[in-house]
Amino acid sequence: MDCSRVRTLVRRYCAGEENWVDSRTIYVGHKEPPPGAEAYILQRHPDNRIVSSKYTFWNFIPKNLFEQFRRIANFYFLIIFLVQLIIDTPTSPVTSGLPLFFVITVTAIKQGYEDWLRHKADNAMNQCPVHFIQHGKLVRKQSRKLRTHYAVQDTKGFHTEEDIDGLHATIECEQPQPDLYKFVGRINVYNDRNDPVVRPLGSENLLLRGATLKNTEKIFGVAIYTGMETKMALNYQSKSQKRSAVEKSMNVFLIVYLCILISKALINTVLKYVWQSEPFRDEPWYNQKTESERQRNLFLRAFTDFLAFMVLFNYIIPVSMYVTVEMQKFLGSYFITWDEEMFDEDTGEGPLVNTSDLNEELGQVEYIFTDKTGTLTENNMEFKECCIEGHVYVPHAICNGQVLPGASGIDMIDSSPGTSAREREELFFRALCLCHTIQVKDDDDVDGPRKSPDSGKSCTYISSSPDEVALVEGIQRLGFTYLRLKDNYMEILNRENDVERFELLEILSFDSVRRRMSVIVKSATGEIYLFCKGADSSIFPRVIEGKVDQIRARVERNAVEGLRTLCVAYKRLNPEEYEGICTLLQAAKVALQDREKKLAEAYEQIEKDLVLLGATAVEDRLQEKAADTIEALQKAGIKVWVLTGDKMETAAATCYACKLFRRNTQLLELTTKKIEEQSLHDVLFELSKTVLRHSGSLTRDNFSGLSADMQDYGLIIDGAALSLIMKPREDGSCGNYRELFLEICRNCSAVLCCRMAPLQKAQIVKLIKLSKEHPITLAIGDGANDVSMILEAHVGIGVIGKEGRQAARNSDYAVPKFKHLKKMLLVHGHFYYIRISELVQYFFYKNVCFIFPQFLYQFFCGFSQQTLYDTAYLTLYNISFTSLPILLYSLMEQHVSIDTLRRDPSLYRDIAKNALLRWRVFIYWTFLGVFDALVFFFGAYFMFENTTVTSNGQIFGNWTFGTLVFTVMVFTVTLKLALDTHYWTWINHFVIWGSLLFYIVFSLLWGGIIWPFLNYQRMYYVFIQMLSSGPAWLVIILLITVSLLPDVLKKVLCRQLWPSATERVQSTCTCGHDHLPELTLLACPQSPSPWATFQARTQNR
Repeated sequence: MDCSRVRTLVRRYCAGEENWVDSRTIYVGHKEPPPGAEAYILQRHPDNRIVSSKYTFWNFIPKNLFEQFRRIANFYFLIIFLVQLIIDTPTSPVTSGLPLFFVITVTAIKQGYEDWLRHKADNAMNQCPVHFIQHGKLVRKQSRKLRTHYAVQDTKGFHTEEDIDGLHATIECEQPQPDLYKFVGRINVYNDRNDPVVRPLGSENLLLRGATLKNTEKIFGVAIYTGMETKMALNYQSKSQKRSAVEKSMNVFLIVYLCILISKALINTVLKYVWQSEPFRDEPWYNQKTESERQRNLFLRAFTDFLAFMVLFNYIIPVSMYVTVEMQKFLGSYFITWDEEMFDEDTGEGPLVNTSDLNEELGQVEYIFTDKTGTLTENNMEFKECCIEGHVYVPHAICNGQVLPGASGIDMIDSSPGTSAREREELFFRALCLCHTIQVKDDDDVDGPRKSPDSGKSCTYISSSPDEVALVEGIQRLGFTYLRLKDNYMEILNRENDVERFELLEILSFDSVRRRMSVIVKSATGEIYLFCKGADSSIFPRVIEGKVDQIRARVERNAVEGLRTLCVAYKRLNPEEYEGICTLLQAAKVALQDREKKLAEAYEQIEKDLVLLGATAVEDRLQEKAADTIEALQKAGIKVWVLTGDKMETAAATCYACKLFRRNTQLLELTTKKIEEQSLHDVLFELSKTVLRHSGSLTRDNFSGLSADMQDYGLIIDGAALSLIMKPREDGSCGNYRELFLEICRNCSAVLCCRMAPLQKAQIVKLIKLSKEHPITLAIGDGANDVSMILEAHVGIGVIGKEGRQAARNSDYAVPKFKHLKKMLLVHGHFYYIRISELVQYFFYKNVCFIFPQFLYQFFCGFSQQTLYDTAYLTLYNISFTSLPILLYSLMEQHVSIDTLRRDPSLYRDIAKNALLRWRVFIYWTFLGVFDALVFFFGAYFMFENTTVTSNGQIFGNWTFGTLVFTVMVFTVTLKLALDTHYWTWINHFVIWGSLLFYIVFSLLWGGIIWPFLNYQRMYYVFIQMLSSGPAWLVIILLITVSLLPDVLKKVLCRQLWPSATERVQSTCTCGHDHLPELTLLACPQSPSPWATFQARTQNR
């Protein structure tokens, strides 16, 4: 028995995570390594089946029920239902069980359908055919049956299945982890049983699941991770759950109503025993107790009565509210995806909704944190100029000091360099032609013969960075053309049309920390060069020679004009230096532990003592309507911060262009340069005095950007300064500097954060998010470096841009362009918040109307727990009689037109800071429900006091009294919603009036037919008898009018005396009806349905 194998298993499963093996070994072709090379341990890996679904046929019911009853409302109603089953309660268990069953069933059907779609997608992926090599032949199998050892690594020397089958190698790599952009491994190739050849493997060697091949017909590969261990599958796991402000308010209100419920039950329990303290009330002559009932423990009886009252009043908690909110969010999210105005024709992309849980949060945003490149700008780079040794070169204008054809109208800046600078000039051009990771694609077949260098055919450059393409294309216009990378040789075409070949020895890849990249190449004459390009802040400190001052001045000038700048440097290496570099890099590359750290240390040693050649300037144009969007957002009271990795001057120029900064904006700098001149403490206090001199004391509105009369200040801060602010002080605290920094930011209309690392972007968002005002934040970006801040913000929006889909995939919503943010917030977000806030308040209001008469009724029935309403009414009130009107309202209501919201962004301020779910509004709705309940109960009570008989002499009973109260209540709460509706369609009419008609028809059938499945039928003929009474009709109409009157009067008085901006706009629109033509997006009687619009757009595509 292999004891080492047992020890490994024991360490892995028993010793704890710290001793778990953090790497795995893959045996290519399932071949054992040569004897003595390394220990052969058979490893078990999962098959290639992908499972993104949550449920199976067997576990759906128990697992779904478990998840649903984790919700406090569902669990509460389950307890109530069980109490009704266990003890003698005044209401039937059906009254709680049926609504709960309805809610659970609807939610289970929705979740089951969504999971069925995931099963379909999984099956389609798992049944895709794949080919693997077995005994030198290609064998076809289903994807789900593929296991780790069936495919092999592509090597340049092997091109056939027989060659690959003869490969003898092992691969060591890290255990599965979800980072898509990191892979650490190495391959050991055994040749003739000698020591293995070890080669490093990185992210550039890893092909992710779902990738598409380009420029080649097929590849051979080794399956490193399979099935649910693939990086893509590990990223399926849901991100941390974000909760909206509305959901938090809803939960708080639910707790308040739960306290009210307990209070009601306690009050009634106490009053019952007070009332029964007299013997003739406790034991009337017609209801004598048994001996066992008399001897029953008093506290047990009191507790049983308390539970019975809890059951009687439990309908104050709206059980169907959660499922209605869920349906509203799910269905409402389609309005974003159906919006044709947010569809981009150039890219063929439309908006995406990755989560519908945050729809209403789009209407509450107070801070927007945006990336610059690719978000505010197009990320479409154009080469503008380069500066070499202080001489400026503009493509198609000046080259080598000579004015080129077609250069009229272009500012010709410099004269021709001297002859001594010619070598540096060509070295600069060669550096830009060689220092990149561009791939070349031409018009020939991908696997056919390549074009000859002098054939004159144009090439297409492909790169993950648009900057690299712009630089190579710009240098091409200046006479040097990059041709291809072939057999590890880079070919360029110089001005004399001669092909120069350089052997590519090493690539020191770009990363966001170093902000530079390098290549080591060997020329045909045997000279070895290191070419390095990067940001000026990362190049200048490593330069020991060159015209630094002239180039620095040119870089700063270009940055002020909004151009993106890069510096280029080089150094020559002798063979001994190169050998040392090779050894250093190889040791770092093959390391399985801390590879990134070791590579960074190696790069730091290699990229030093450089000679500065020059700098480049590239223009990234502003996106269409980016300036208008920012201007509208600022008018809406939203503060916009730009977080970018660019240098300060470039970013500031872009901020002026997009109207984040205006010409009268006073810029305040909190940068490394200022801190070097003064201490951080002095700079912060000086800035604080400046902003507070005009702004005065801080207010809540100032912090959220909602104050219109603020002094216009703009703050610029860089990454180094932010690190000092966030760094703990010597006494262990860092709160003082942070608070001072936040105090300055509160009084600035806009903030620019430059030279930001991705982690610092997230730190900024978190700092504002957790500040004492707790504002709602939104982060928007287009690249992988923006993912951290997108995940950190309350709402994350990804731009479907040119830097891949990392941001869009990790975001809550995705849009094709930055300009679409305007409509998403000011229109969709506004509507979503208005609708769901009314839905939440209305649900609590109608349940107060429903249950408070039951509370009052106990004072007239000796606290006997007698129900006021029939069991059918108790059961169907929330799930049938009053549910559909509010659901349709919450999907279709438009209190003002779409065009008005776009034209007047300031309307967004009316709903800021959760305005419609504040305590004042909540208390108003609650007291309105209490007032209406008092009107229902005592209005019917006084009518019964004076008119207790019908026309035929029959006396009204307690079920008629309860039915009268219930009828008035159903009509009142439905008509209340009708009064609140501003936008009417045939669907609203059908649902509102249809719900009232359904109640009448149901009551007539329920009381007009003897149902054989009922043991007793206390409602028989009750409804018909009530309607046969003239006074009952009069009371119903009168009570409905009196109930609705206070709310109508309140709205009329508030509109006349204290109108909000929205109410003023509504008054204007009521006269002109300007909102009717704007509703093709949603539902309108004169326009096609959203589904028809969506289908038509799909067909046109």
